[in-house]
Amino acid sequence: MADRLNGYRILILETREEAQFSRLLAEQGADVLQCPLFAIHDAPDPAPIEAWIRRCIEAPHDDLVLMTGEGLRRLMKVVRRIDVEKDFIAALGKTRKFARGPKPGRALRDICLEAPQTTEKPTSEGVAEMLSRLDLKGHRLGLQLYPDRDHGALIGAIEARGADVDTVLPYAYDAKAADANVVSAIEDMADGRIDAIALTSSGQVRRLFDVAELHGCEARLREGLARTPIASVGPVVSDELQGRGLSAGITPPAGAYFMKPLISAMAVELAKAPPRAGGT
Repeated sequence: MADRLNGYRILILETREEAQFSRLLAEQGADVLQCPLFAIHDAPDPAPIEAWIRRCIEAPHDDLVLMTGEGLRRLMKVVRRIDVEKDFIAALGKTRKFARGPKPGRALRDICLEAPQTTEKPTSEGVAEMLSRLDLKGHRLGLQLYPDRDHGALIGAIEARGADVDTVLPYAYDAKAADANVVSAIEDMADGRIDAIALTSSGQVRRLFDVAELHGCEARLREGLARTPIASVGPVVSDELQGRGLSAGITPPAGAYFMKPLISAMAVELAKAPPRAGGT
């Protein structure tokens, strides 16, 4: 039913695929406040990425772990620039593929491929747990990484299974470029101008607190989160909130950890009170 969120101002913290989330919320009538958390750029040095792609084509990996949908899309951008798209997709077709959650799976479907195995939890720990059940001895395993994370534990866990890990990092974050947006969003919440904040990854929670600490406004952030309903897409986000002494008042039904069920849960909960209409 359309317009279930008409008049409600929803804050979303944009990362890789939040444009779709924004569209779905707007279709329900929400006034969506988009707060970019990072500027995403291609990796500054394309040479290692091109070399990884050519290794993949010349001798396809036995296994490939995709950590993010953005990572595959950035790889495909390089693939098309160096004009090896057909060969690269053919090589991926020969490789057993694993996805850290649904987003890499969607990126694979964009190039007409599938990931037969997806982690139950979209975390590095979830990837390690999934791979721990497999015999990887002697395997060449391609691992697409993402920025601003120490992946040493994951790489070590895979190597302990006997695999030779071949990593690629196809993009970079520019966090400072978005700090002002985050501080502004914190003030909007603290001043009561937001009807709900919708969180779709644990990294969004960490980023909020990192920026608040850097700019001396953690008290304002906690004040804002205390007066603003928090919607969490699933247990990974909720666990991150709980670790910081917070809780999500809005969650989708168990097992339905996706954007549409989250939006439905928000519509039900927010309908219990009228929109704040610009703050108090």
